[in-house]
Amino acid sequence: MTVQLADPATLGLDAARLARIAALLDERYVSKGKLKGVDVLVARDGQAAYRATLGAMRDDGTPVAEDTIYRIASMTKPLTSIALMMLVEEGAIALEDPVTKVLPEFAGLAVYAGGGGDAPFMPGRPAHGMRIVDLLTHMSGLTYGIQNRTNVDAAYRKARLDGHASLAGNDHFIAELAKLPLEFAPGEGWNYSVSTDVCGVIVARLSGMSLGQFFKARIFDPLGMVDTGFSCPPEKLHRLADAWAYVPGGAPHLIDKAETSNLVRAPQFESGGGGLLSTVADYHRFASALVGGGAVDGVRLVSPKTLALMASNFLPGGADLTQMSSSLFSEANNAGTGFGLGFGVTIDPTRALVPGSAGEFFWGGIFSTAFFVDPVEKLHMVFMTQLMPSSAYPIRRQLKTLIYAALTDSRA
Repeated sequence: MTVQLADPATLGLDAARLARIAALLDERYVSKGKLKGVDVLVARDGQAAYRATLGAMRDDGTPVAEDTIYRIASMTKPLTSIALMMLVEEGAIALEDPVTKVLPEFAGLAVYAGGGGDAPFMPGRPAHGMRIVDLLTHMSGLTYGIQNRTNVDAAYRKARLDGHASLAGNDHFIAELAKLPLEFAPGEGWNYSVSTDVCGVIVARLSGMSLGQFFKARIFDPLGMVDTGFSCPPEKLHRLADAWAYVPGGAPHLIDKAETSNLVRAPQFESGGGGLLSTVADYHRFASALVGGGAVDGVRLVSPKTLALMASNFLPGGADLTQMSSSLFSEANNAGTGFGLGFGVTIDPTRALVPGSAGEFFWGGIFSTAFFVDPVEKLHMVFMTQLMPSSAYPIRRQLKTLIYAALTDSRA
């Protein structure tokens, strides 16, 4: 899909200031070999106003193209959350409903009380019922093995429960999760977790389709997202980027070569938390629907009120992630950031120390991809690259600073 660029001036953006984005990406990252290749798109009112495509998509130097396919990892989560909220709007489930209404396997969950590692987990106190809202907000008590912090995390790693493509399907995933204790009682903390993978299973069970089928029928096809899915078709393999890992003080290390990647095969488990591949153009379509209050070009995913609810801070007492997170996202640069129904939410730009609007929502992926939507300024960004972990460089904050510096009017 080709993205047509509008005149930035007609959208209240300064072209010369937007040009600073490419300069920063090239001078600080691409030319120094920190990032092999990048692609960033800035839009207002759903219209693309700026794009910079730089560097290489492959270790052999193949240049990044405008239709390059990327691993978007946790940028899958907003799509899964929207999918579940579409079913909420249809009355198939409610935010306050117990998760056991769809996943009876979770009836006997208990809170961690000790043990694990080389010993069995000790019997914990029974957890009160987990609700759908607890999953969407990451306040479920579930965790991620990648946190590498507790014995519960270690059990997730051993069972490969972090949305791994080799998991033997949805039922196996839920059954294995049900064997393990929760980090805390649902609603009593915030912990980045496989909660959104569980949401994906719920979408599949409620709809009678696989998550991939639901995405295609209800989101991708209607929006024209022709290159987004859980695997890369062989005929598109030449467009799939390689992936690298950050090496302190050295060149990035190639960790997944596109030509030999497992991503050409359909996964056994479709991870609603991190399994999708996509392009800048496709994710721009999704973000355009979000900046449009849930709809774009006559295609409505959710209503404006539903989206506004999703972009509200659900952390108790108006807390931010630095106050609530058990591990990941507890860092100081998440001050002023809350969490809604599938998105991070800016609650106070003055605490975040980056220009923006209260009510802006966003998320990213472990390969350093990112997007944000500002419903006040009707502004959005999509950024793609392929370097893990996403904490390697402060590039997301730098991009936001440059984008907001290019605004010539404010609608606040």
